[in-house]
Amino acid sequence: MAILLQFLTGLIFGLGLIVAGMADPAKVLNFLDLTGTWDPSLAFVMAGAIAVTFFGFRLALRRPQPILAKSFHLPTANGVDARVVVGPAIFGIGWGLSGLCPGPALTLLGFGLPSAFVFVAAMAAGMAIARWRDGRQAADVSGPQRAPHQT
Repeated sequence: MAILLQFLTGLIFGLGLIVAGMADPAKVLNFLDLTGTWDPSLAFVMAGAIAVTFFGFRLALRRPQPILAKSFHLPTANGVDARVVVGPAIFGIGWGLSGLCPGPALTLLGFGLPSAFVFVAAMAAGMAIARWRDGRQAADVSGPQRAPHQT
């Protein structure tokens, strides 16, 4: 049941992206072009998303537990470090260069757009590199793993 609701949620999200025009890279790039063909409609989409998130989180977190899980999984970190700055900067640069972010790129895969396949492949490679890097850092912090001494 949970997987069906997750699928339907993703489907509604994807349809919303298409209806709002956010799956069109030109629309996104026009939003970023402040001195040329600026299109403010993305600001309205973002404002709507912020409003839904603001009220949605307040309603959801009033519950003792999520509807389809045993507990909430909320972030505990609250500091600013290099990852908090560099990650969004890379995201923004990629978004500005391609006009795509992950949601619309995945939506556009369904239309068979070659640029979406390139974007998703690059995104997957970036995630794999980040996981590999995190795994190496965790190993460096914990030190070399030693086998238990056998007598």
